[in-house]
Amino acid sequence: MTQAAPRLTARDFHPEVMKLFDHYVHGRIDRRGFLDGSARYAAAAGTTAAGLLAALSPDFAAAQKVPPADPRLKTETLEFNSPQGYGKVKGYLARPASASGPLPVVLVVHENRGLNPHIEDIARRLALDGFIAFAPDALTPLGGYPGNEDDARALFGKLDQAKTREDFVAAAGFARALPGSNGKLGAMGFCFGGGIVNLLATRLPDLNAAVPFYGPAPATDKVAGIKAPMLFVFADKDDFVNPGWVPYELALKAAGVKFEAYKYDGTLHGFNNDTTPRYDEKSASQAWARTVDMFNRHLRG
Repeated sequence: MTQAAPRLTARDFHPEVMKLFDHYVHGRIDRRGFLDGSARYAAAAGTTAAGLLAALSPDFAAAQKVPPADPRLKTETLEFNSPQGYGKVKGYLARPASASGPLPVVLVVHENRGLNPHIEDIARRLALDGFIAFAPDALTPLGGYPGNEDDARALFGKLDQAKTREDFVAAAGFARALPGSNGKLGAMGFCFGGGIVNLLATRLPDLNAAVPFYGPAPATDKVAGIKAPMLFVFADKDDFVNPGWVPYELALKAAGVKFEAYKYDGTLHGFNNDTTPRYDEKSASQAWARTVDMFNRHLRG
């Protein structure tokens, strides 16, 4: 029987290639910028720049942990009203197929590519841990997630971000009131989504717990509005997010916010996303366990 090829990790790529990929993912350079910048590293590795990009790009099928048709879960697409945002927004709901009583709800906020298969899988993983998970798609007004990351990233840049932020505020109210909810709401998000979770914490005094994964900090003059306990997840090597932590931490302490913060040694931005070689299995497992523990402590009982 043929064995699967070993999974690529960040260590299989030159550090400069990983930096270029991070810039590409976040829209700071375009596809051509990545290909041109990585060409000499590709040649040294005996491949092409396009080959490097293909190796770094998400493989949703290989990373999927919970199939959409898992009989232990119920999933569906719901639409909610966002009068201050884009009006109507869709989201993906995952919940346990059977539950003995009301369950806490977790709002899951995607990266800057909309509601892709990975984020849907994250919602299903939370549902298997005993939560009702709701993941809105910010790309709804532009037709929803288009089926590939390049098109999704391009569409994302066309959104009115002020309206998009209001969509997530509306999503939080909708999620808390879902049938079967115990009335308590947590929020978790990744990169762009981590920034949205930070924002929601400043905007929603009744948010019960917040877990931003490597998310940009909110304006420090808004931090005093945070009432929820927070768990911060940081990558070790993250020049985009980490510089904002020092003033954010000072503002959190000044406001008396209860928080925990962890930086995972040797990791890159996006290390929890198991669809690309930036994934770090050990650190992601630790971060997930801490996240579930945080939600169990603050959203139940």
